[in-house]
Amino acid sequence: MKFETVDDIFTTNAKLHERFRTTVLAVTDDEAKVRPDGEEWSIAEIVEHVSIVDAGIARICAKLLDGAKAAGKASDGSLAITEKFREGTARIANEKLEAPDRVRPTGKVSIASALATMDATATGVEALRADLARVDLSANTFPHPYLGDMTAAEWLVMYGGHQARHAAQIERILEKIRH
Repeated sequence: MKFETVDDIFTTNAKLHERFRTTVLAVTDDEAKVRPDGEEWSIAEIVEHVSIVDAGIARICAKLLDGAKAAGKASDGSLAITEKFREGTARIANEKLEAPDRVRPTGKVSIASALATMDATATGVEALRADLARVDLSANTFPHPYLGDMTAAEWLVMYGGHQARHAAQIERILEKIRH
């Protein structure tokens, strides 16, 4: 997917978030707890994981934004989505990745609570939107465990992409459970 502006990323992320919510809200309490063969986590644990990752990405974006604001360079409207990022996301798109300990679910968070956390995080990220569009985001980076250094714009793309990845995973699990 090609993103030309910060608003493009936010528009796409809103659609991906809605898909995630719709998928998760169709899950029954019993389905949420099942861990089918071949799955490391239940649906409830996946939703908890996504809420943890979302909050982390929000913190990273805020930190990178602070650095960009301190540098004082206005945006020319372009985004720093590198070819390295595009290639990396394509490479890992269908790989099973091992989540770092800091984003592993505890199994003690309900889907409703995790979704509430995700909604609060989304509101916080939305509050950054205008500033993200105003400053040059290309100079500051923060490392991703699988993709290396990423800009705030790339982290924003990852924010929606991560939700989409796990929405698809939940759909596959539901298929296993329901058939």
